[in-house]
Amino acid sequence: MATIFSKIIKGEIPCYKIAEDDHYLAFLDINPLVKGHTLVVPKQETDYLFDLEDDLLAGLTVFAKKVALAIEKTIPCQRIGVAVLGLEVPHAHIHLVPLQTEADISFSRPKLKLEKEEMDTIAANIRQHL
Repeated sequence: MATIFSKIIKGEIPCYKIAEDDHYLAFLDINPLVKGHTLVVPKQETDYLFDLEDDLLAGLTVFAKKVALAIEKTIPCQRIGVAVLGLEVPHAHIHLVPLQTEADISFSRPKLKLEKEEMDTIAANIRQHL
């Protein structure tokens, strides 16, 4: 059964796309911890990050780095936090979270509710720095 991320990759569900190539996709989390919270996924549907083939995992990391550097240039932050949880969606993914404090990456905190226009603007601003 296709995951929500597979449906996003196929264009069946819209997203706030940041970057894409033949193997990976980065898009804003629709329930972000902070502004700029981005998800990076391989297009290959694989449940667990460490089940990815080595070259695909290495490529995902390099792709995520490029996206993280663009986020850093766009969203005021000390650095970009990285989290891999993978229990909520059975599709390997990396969270990139702009940090001012370590509390910014606490997944127990309330999520932001941003308007579509603000999400569009954030995504466009990050894309400008790729």
